Amino acid sequence: MKYYLIVGEASGDLHASHLMRELKQRDTDADFRFFGGDLMKAQGGTLVRHYKDLAYMGFIPVLLHLPAILRNMKDCKRDILEWQPDVVILVDYPGFNLSVAKFVHAHGKIPVYYYISPKIWAWKEYRIKSIKRDVDELFSILPFEVDFFEGKHHYPIHYVGNPTLDEVMAYRASADDTFERFTRDNGLTGKPVLALLAGSRKQEIKDNLPLMLKAASAYAGDYEPVLAAAPNIPESFYAEVLQGAQVAIVYGQTYRVLSHACAALVTSGTATLETALFRVPQVVCYYTACGRLVSFLRRHILKVKFISLVNLVTGREVVRELVADGMTLENVRRELDTILPGRKGREAMLEGYEEMAAKLGETGAPGKAAEQIIALLASRKR
Repeated sequence: MKYYLIVGEASGDLHASHLMRELKQRDTDADFRFFGGDLMKAQGGTLVRHYKDLAYMGFIPVLLHLPAILRNMKDCKRDILEWQPDVVILVDYPGFNLSVAKFVHAHGKIPVYYYISPKIWAWKEYRIKSIKRDVDELFSILPFEVDFFEGKHHYPIHYVGNPTLDEVMAYRASADDTFERFTRDNGLTGKPVLALLAGSRKQEIKDNLPLMLKAASAYAGDYEPVLAAAPNIPESFYAEVLQGAQVAIVYGQTYRVLSHACAALVTSGTATLETALFRVPQVVCYYTACGRLVSFLRRHILKVKFISLVNLVTGREVVRELVADGMTLENVRRELDTILPGRKGREAMLEGYEEMAAKLGETGAPGKAAEQIIALLASRKR
């Protein structure tokens, strides 16, 4: 069968590549065409557009790049109609993907499946109308989404487990590494590592990394701050943001950094979940301009109390979230201090991680999704 996949960022590239691998194992005639990244390209098929050309975040960056975004969207829609796949598989990235879903639904009988559902439970809940209208099947990777979509909105979905659990467990099972080798390979000092995960988009890196580094640097006598750099961000950009600040930068080794870190400062997103699955205590840091206004809007517009996946899965504050005007240098340093080795908040957070892992369930999410996708497509052809 012919599968057309669309992702918009690094995490989507990772999840989609594993789904493609599982589809190939079950469908020997699988043919892929996609808007994606290098990991998807490694699975085979045709890369139409790289996600680096799509990943714009924030009102101003989106506005400045609007012509390119609209051009990419137009090209994507035209390409789908010309290729006529058996299914279009969307991966997160709702601003772009829901527009594609609407177009595909209106221009033929190609089914639209959504793998990793849009986070409309956080905001823009009105999008449920377009999902019900334009998405044929939705595959969820977060357990609490079942009640949201099925219980609240009466829209049946498939909970397949969380692929990040598979990815982290696979790494931990296969990794043959020592702290000494890790430090030697990356020219580190050998001090305990404080991991910095500042996001995968330029705007969030610019907003968060300088303050995160300042906070971590207060402990530089006993610990070494190590930046796990996003693979799609050039070194020149990090140099511009850091402005000469001394920090070890490690590319393409996020899981390796986390496997050797004793604590971390992390922006919201999949990285909070990955950090927890590596059992690394963390502080969630997410600064935005106009912090007081954003904090006000968050209290009155967002539908959820938390932004980190750790807290959302457990339903309580396991990790401390410093968001908008709450992310100050003093606050970050204070919260980091509570989770360092020997500090009082560390064990409580690690216990919360076990609770989160239990709620995520078993491994095997990409395989379960692939099985269901193939079965659903087969039933349509009967």
